[in-house]
Amino acid sequence: MLEKQNLPQNWTSISKYNSLPLCEWNLAKTHWRLSHVIFAHTTKCLSCKNQLFPDRPKSNGKNYQLVLALVFAIEEINRNPHILPNMSLGFDLYTIPDNESNVLESFFFWLLGLEKVIPNYTCRRESKSVAVLLGATRKTSSQTGLLLELYKFPQVTITFGPFDHALSDPGQFPSLYQMAPRDTSLALCMVSLLLHFHWTWVGLLISEDQKGIQILSDLKREMEQNGVCAAFVKVIPEDTEFSLHLIIESSANVIIIYSDTNFVEELLFAIGQYFMTWKVWVTNSRWQDVSKMKHLILDSSHGMLMFSHYHGEIPGFTELTSTVNPSKFPEDIYLARLWHFCFGSSYSKRDCQTLENCPQNASWEWVPEYVFDMSLREESYNIYNAVYAVAHTLHEMLLQLVDTPKMGNEEGLLFSPWQLHPILKKLKFENIAGEQVTLDEKMKLETEYVIHSFWNFPEGLSYIVKVGNFSPYAPHGQQLSLQEDLIEWSIGFTQTPRSVCTETCGPGFRKSPQEGKAACCFNCHPCPENEISNETDMDQCVKCPDHQYANTERNQCLQRSVTFLAYQDPLGMALACTAVCLSVLTSAVLGVFVRHQHTPIVKANNRALSYILLISLTFCFLCSLLFIGPPNTATCTLQPIAFGLVFTVAVSTVLAKTVTVILAFKVTAPGRRMRRLLVSGAPNFIIPSCSLIQLTLCGVWLGTSPPFVDSDTHSEHGHIIITCNKGSVTAFYCGLGYLGSLALGTFMVAFLARNLPDTFNEAKFLTFSMLVFCSVWLTFLPVHHSTKGKVMVAVEVFSILASSAGLLGCIFAPKYHFAKFSFHVSLRILESFCHGL
Repeated sequence: MLEKQNLPQNWTSISKYNSLPLCEWNLAKTHWRLSHVIFAHTTKCLSCKNQLFPDRPKSNGKNYQLVLALVFAIEEINRNPHILPNMSLGFDLYTIPDNESNVLESFFFWLLGLEKVIPNYTCRRESKSVAVLLGATRKTSSQTGLLLELYKFPQVTITFGPFDHALSDPGQFPSLYQMAPRDTSLALCMVSLLLHFHWTWVGLLISEDQKGIQILSDLKREMEQNGVCAAFVKVIPEDTEFSLHLIIESSANVIIIYSDTNFVEELLFAIGQYFMTWKVWVTNSRWQDVSKMKHLILDSSHGMLMFSHYHGEIPGFTELTSTVNPSKFPEDIYLARLWHFCFGSSYSKRDCQTLENCPQNASWEWVPEYVFDMSLREESYNIYNAVYAVAHTLHEMLLQLVDTPKMGNEEGLLFSPWQLHPILKKLKFENIAGEQVTLDEKMKLETEYVIHSFWNFPEGLSYIVKVGNFSPYAPHGQQLSLQEDLIEWSIGFTQTPRSVCTETCGPGFRKSPQEGKAACCFNCHPCPENEISNETDMDQCVKCPDHQYANTERNQCLQRSVTFLAYQDPLGMALACTAVCLSVLTSAVLGVFVRHQHTPIVKANNRALSYILLISLTFCFLCSLLFIGPPNTATCTLQPIAFGLVFTVAVSTVLAKTVTVILAFKVTAPGRRMRRLLVSGAPNFIIPSCSLIQLTLCGVWLGTSPPFVDSDTHSEHGHIIITCNKGSVTAFYCGLGYLGSLALGTFMVAFLARNLPDTFNEAKFLTFSMLVFCSVWLTFLPVHHSTKGKVMVAVEVFSILASSAGLLGCIFAPKYHFAKFSFHVSLRILESFCHGL
């Protein structure tokens, strides 16, 4: 077993190249090294005794935390006796400039071991790296990954930058693994935030790269499913100037910005020049480079909401970052540079590395977060996990080689780095934060997100506050958790901002799309009759059930009250009293006729037909009572039978009386055939014949489609009217048509007999009575067709009473006056006769 050596205090070694390091992890006799590549901004340099210093290290302070995460993880593993016992991990750092043409320069120095690039040649013969950490952009990872494959270098390459689908192609990058989680739920997370604040009208600014196009597709899908519309969509290529007029002129108050490059910082810097404090910015980046902004409180980025992946905390890391200083790591040149610019320390006159006149107890806690963030960043967390992934893989590899004889030179590798791939692909372990770590993309769980709010204060001070989180594993509706009291909105808002194309349609209204515009742009129209909407922005109103009705505001269904033409109603009571009074009056007339049946006036008008007519009129008045009161099956069935039969009997009786009068005055010669008809009582057969036809029609009606109890919910607002449905409308009008034809025929016959001698002649009265009867029912037809509910029933009852009263009054009222006149004449004759005696 190899012995474990003591490691030097300072692992970092800053090269002379301008940026941050590339680091390698080598496996020697007792030393394994990790190559580490950190992507950073290009910095300008100042001269100090031929040493190179960055003139603005603030922008790279956040990248220095990545180096600390690497050092922290390696030292932690080396102190752990349960992983790689008696072995030590080491690393080298190489800088990579932020220039696409020079990205590979540091890799050639690392691969060849020479300052002069000589392809296909290397001075590294005894010690080779087993793993390389790359980051933090696709540009760095893709170019270096292709270079390693081109050199057929059996390397294990792990990227710690944002997840990129292009780098997950095993055919193009078979040796590359990504530590960052996928952004599978980012679109859902953003849309959930929009829905929480009811923001349905937003603008989209997306960088033109593969990840931007993918997130744009996801956002459009989620927005469409949840009723959120895009006021504008702008895909912006890298290194392209963008006009802000589209943002300024847009009515959307919420703008989503997505990019994994410097695009966000450059865009927000440009936006800051316009002081657009009336917009809310939502982005996927924890943008912090406020050193580019003017130190004003009226900052466009104030109130910005930022999404980042959730990650656990590493115990002890914050303490490390807070205690890092040049005296603890005197060989770290870059740390000395940061200390110089942040705390004003001066360099010693002897060299440009030793600091003098440093503030006592100086700490990174004194500087703003955008200069140096002591909290664990996502990239640092990925580096920490990447180091442990390689360590666990090496540990597993050594366990497999315990009983395997050592091959080759003792100073060389125990195995080739490519042999680590099968273990890496299946690797799964739990880190110190309690989270599962795996490099297999298919086994990675969906990540949770943390939502931060950006607070900007005067003099360039800023603060990033956690205001919520999003978990895709929570039940639907509970995935998003926000603390709204911690959110600071832009200066232009005094309350929670609104971002809608059209203000919401309140209860009682429905949305109507505007032609040619997005679905979020609509007009509000009141709900139709008997329909409601009890929520905002409803696409369709909901119809109330038949037993309920909509209130005047059209936002609630109320219970209908059941009603019908009852005896308690004033109208029902008046009609019922009228029917009873007329039937009593008809009965009284019948009684008078019976009492005076032997008088000439009664005999001359065919008293048998008069009795039948008076009895039928009595039943006509009484049948109207079937239409008043609560309808039921019995009353609904009796209505057409009683109405049709009694009126047919009444009209046919009038026809028989008319025919009798004509025969009596026209046929006077003895022995004539028509005289025999009169003597034999042939007119009396008219009544049963006509009644039989009406009875047949009623039988067909009841046999095919009988009347039934029905409810009318439309005639009166808020009421359900119980009525008798006619069943077959055709049968109803056939019966009514037959009765009308019979009445019209009777009227024509009576009209022909109007000029007969008027002594005991009632032909004129019969004509006038039938004129009244026909007029009533001709008026009934249009009125009945245009009314509904209780009014229609009242019209039916009124027509029955009016037509029956017309027959009664026109036929029998004149007889009363004639009988009174005859009585007085007879009385005078009798008195004269008595005086003569």
